[in-house]
Amino acid sequence: MAEALSQRALFDTPPGMPPGGVLALKSIDCLGTDEGGVEIAAERVAAKAERAAKIGHARVKYKEASGILTKTTGFMDAYDYSLNPYSGCSFGCTYCYAAFFTRDKGKMDNWGYWVEVKENALSLLQKKRGRLDDKVIYMSSVTDPYQPIERKTMLTRRLLEEFAEHHKVRLVVQTRSPTVTRDIPLFQQIGRVQVNMTVTTDDEGIRKVFEPFCPSNAKRLEAIKEVNDAGVQSCITMTPLLPVSDSVRFAESLKDTGVERFIIQQFHTAKGKFVAGTRESAMEIFRKYDWSDSKYKEVLGSIREAIPNIGIGKDGFAPPL
Repeated sequence: MAEALSQRALFDTPPGMPPGGVLALKSIDCLGTDEGGVEIAAERVAAKAERAAKIGHARVKYKEASGILTKTTGFMDAYDYSLNPYSGCSFGCTYCYAAFFTRDKGKMDNWGYWVEVKENALSLLQKKRGRLDDKVIYMSSVTDPYQPIERKTMLTRRLLEEFAEHHKVRLVVQTRSPTVTRDIPLFQQIGRVQVNMTVTTDDEGIRKVFEPFCPSNAKRLEAIKEVNDAGVQSCITMTPLLPVSDSVRFAESLKDTGVERFIIQQFHTAKGKFVAGTRESAMEIFRKYDWSDSKYKEVLGSIREAIPNIGIGKDGFAPPL
């Protein structure tokens, strides 16, 4: 490693960051380069100030990740890499498959109540300069890149800035957060981007059972309309589709966004997994709405009348760019 040239660093709070958040680097002299010629990233040498230990109901920890791009397999094997700026997710969807990927039973049982920030994510991505052109990247597969902690760390934003300035990737961004609208200018700059917004039901009572800490589906629809209106390729993913109160009105609300791409996936009540203590309330909802295979097909039929071209399951998630 090259000898450090300077240890001067000046910090300021970037626009839009709440007081008490992680302070972002305003300027820093180069502290040398690694073996790949990449300048050592600021987050590896500059002290963080007042890092959030909690965001809402969720505990926050900070860690050094061994890597930031993961070769995809299985359901997402048509992509080259997945990118997850965080581990865990404070949105805490009770059915989230990602909860069952963790090997720590305590973390599995407390899914939604912890988040880990990969604070060296930017420096790891910088090391990939020149090696990602035309690669298809899915952000994110086991977390939400726009969950509440993002408003403090702006980690996802910094990764997007890196993509915009130094890479020519094809990027799919998956979220259920209206915060995604903040980065519309970066999506426009990157160019080959699709933003996927997950919308699962038309009923807030149902949403609160399955997605207790998530923004309302109405807010999500407003956000993806804004993204789409800005000329950024957009998609609404009903994955999974939860019970729906009024399938006709629901379909019309989807269509009213102006979005032309849709993906739907059935939630199999018999096979579905739930985080600790949530199964019974979920099954009660399924019984109340008679959410069977036949009911799902009935709702799917109503949606297809308004939106004929809907991708189904894995085929629907094929890289669109």
